[in-house]
This record gives sequence, structure tokens and C-alpha cells, in this order.
Amino acid sequence: MAASDPALAWPEIVTLGEPLIEFNQTNPAEPHYLQGFGGDTSNAAIAAARQGASVGVIARVGADTFGDLFIDLWRREGVDLRAVERDPAAHTGMYFVSHTAAGHAFSYLRAGSAASRITPQDLPLSLIRQAKWLHVSGISQAISANACDAVFSAMAAAREAGVKVSYDSNLRLRLWPLERARAIIRATAAMADLFLPSLEDVTALSGLSDPDDALRWCLDTGAASVVLKLGGQGVIGQVDGQAFRLGAHSVDVVDATGAGDCFAGSLLASLCSGAGMPEAIRYANAAAALTTTGFGAVAPIPRREQVLQFLARQQ
Repeated sequence: MAASDPALAWPEIVTLGEPLIEFNQTNPAEPHYLQGFGGDTSNAAIAAARQGASVGVIARVGADTFGDLFIDLWRREGVDLRAVERDPAAHTGMYFVSHTAAGHAFSYLRAGSAASRITPQDLPLSLIRQAKWLHVSGISQAISANACDAVFSAMAAAREAGVKVSYDSNLRLRLWPLERARAIIRATAAMADLFLPSLEDVTALSGLSDPDDALRWCLDTGAASVVLKLGGQGVIGQVDGQAFRLGAHSVDVVDATGAGDCFAGSLLASLCSGAGMPEAIRYANAAAALTTTGFGAVAPIPRREQVLQFLARQQ
């Protein structure tokens, strides 16, 4: 990774993962796709930046046109790029989103991507150690064995430095077998200060579909705090030993792609701004609702003033 520039301020939030170029079908009846951006940890970084947090990404992209697009995007969003590396021997990954009555479906072209080639030796440890939060995901662990090792190494460095770790399981069974995913996700959740799975993920991992049962399974992993995302039903969880439930907002849903990533980034940004956990969860819940009202994972992510205005209207 690129060496850190000591003249730059250290970002409060650092994310580690795979950026992906997105092609999103805008009409289920037509073969038209809108080019956008994706990759769960990149989405979370942009969400956090739009809420006013200082954010850096640890990522590899190809020395290709799609890599150029990501560099331009992150610069526009004010994301710290000192830990972004261009890989001339690998491509930037991509995916396609199609929409049916059953919901949205993903098709990926990511095998051998630049991001999958990251190793623990590539990590910018100074950047991680100076942050307030490190955010990682199960996708980052699933794309390759060496990327999985890098995630564990980054988490270990964060914990040693007193940096808090946020972990989103983001289970993708096309990327790895269920048994391996279950073992890795449980082990990682036990190292996390904040575990952010979806009910869909926990059901696939545990067979439990009742939200309360799923929450108990999450807590049994050893995660310090859990926020379980229920999609259109809101969120439940246990933070600092206190249980909570928060209903979903009623919005006109167009595309739920990236809503969980927006939740994660907005939550961390709110915490970095000084909000307590209950207030931060309420804020992130509203931001995630707003991001479902447009197409794509990044374009509809709201900015702080939009979220505050939305919350004011809910009172």
C-alpha cells in the first residue's frame, strides 16, 4: 500500500474491502443498466463521508478505466486515498443487479480482482492504528484466503491499538461454502466491538428465522454489541448490555442495494460525531431508509442535512 503522508490528518473511520463497479437494471422489462459503484465497505465509507466523518479506504483497484472511476469517485467524496493501490496485473471487479417481483438479484464478475490480491503485508498499519473505527466485512474475507488473512491482521492491529472494530457479515454464499462462512463469521464477530448482520444472513448461518432467536445466536458468538438489521421491519439488538427495538421508516422503496452498507457507515459517522449509540442507531436507520428510494448502492446515499430533515418530519 501507499505510504502514509504525515501531513494529512488521520481519518476517524477506515474501511477494508473490495470496491466493485455496478451495473443496475433500471427497468425489469428492458436490458438497460445504469453504471454506478458498489462494494460494501466502499459504500459504507462513502455513506460515512456524506454524514461528515473523515474516512479512509484500504483497497486495491485495477490499473484500468473502472479503477480510474473509483479514484475519481473517492476524491469527489473526500475519502482519504493514501491506502489505495493500483494493481496493473488484475482488474477492478464488477457486478450486475437485476430486478424482479421477488426482489433484486446479483451477478458478479470479480474472480481474480485486484482487491482479492491484498495480503497482510500490504496493510497500512499506521492508518489503522490512528483511527477510531475499523470497518470490515464477510465479503472481504470470502474473496480469497489471503484477503481473509488481511482482515484478521487488520482487526488484530486495531484491537492492539485500542481502535474499535465494526463487522458486517454480508454473507455471499456464491463466494464460499456455508461451513467455512459460518466458522469465519463466528470467529470474526467474537473479535468485533460491533456486529452488524442482517436477519437474512443469520438465518442462512444458523437456521433461525425468528429475530429474537437470531439475536441470541449473534450474542452467543461473543460479539460485544449487536445490531441486527431486519430490512423493512427495522432493527433490533443489544448494545452495552441494553436491548432495543426500532421500527422501519415508511418510504417508497425503489432499490434496496447497499442499504445495509449505508446503515453501517452512517452509524459509525454518527458515533464519531459524538452521538450516543441509541441516537446513532436512530440516525443510521433513517439514512438507510432514504438510500432505498433511488437506484444503485451509492447515488442515493443521503447527506447529513437530508437525514436530519427526514428525521424532523418523522416527529
